[in-house]
Amino acid sequence: MVGWAERRALAKVARFEDLDVWQLARAVTRKIYVLTRKGGFLQDFGLRDQICRAAVSILSNIAEGFERRTDKSMLQFLTFAKGSAGEVRAQLYIALDIGYISQDEFDSVYADIVRIGKMLTNLVQYYRNDMRPYADPPIRRSDHAPIRRSDHTPIRRSDHAPIRPSDERKERMK
Repeated sequence: MVGWAERRALAKVARFEDLDVWQLARAVTRKIYVLTRKGGFLQDFGLRDQICRAAVSILSNIAEGFERRTDKSMLQFLTFAKGSAGEVRAQLYIALDIGYISQDEFDSVYADIVRIGKMLTNLVQYYRNDMRPYADPPIRRSDHAPIRRSDHTPIRRSDHAPIRPSDERKERMK
């Protein structure tokens, strides 16, 4: 399995700031802050704060997962970031429905948020696939050949679970 250091070397990403998804999340966060400084957002503190917090949460979770330096943490924080992206999408609909933003403003930010969601999904799938243990391909056993591993060494009884008393009796009866 490829470890954290090897993956970073292969991907040539040394800092979270180099991730395309983080850069796009940063740009979207900036757009959201600009949108919430005008119109109805000025009086609606709840929605304004919630959409800003959710946008900040996307890029913060990407950064935190990256800096923790473990695959499991990165996967966990990427899923948090994806959830925050969904939260921003839902709040954009609210802002559009009550007239805080125009259709053009909505379409611009929404397209970027959907793109972030897809990028995060791809990263999550990458980490999930990479975290799976590598399994040997199934080996066919003929009646005359012992079971072998993929490295062609016979499997010994000690490679498996300890022998239970009932197994010992069966062995002696043979």
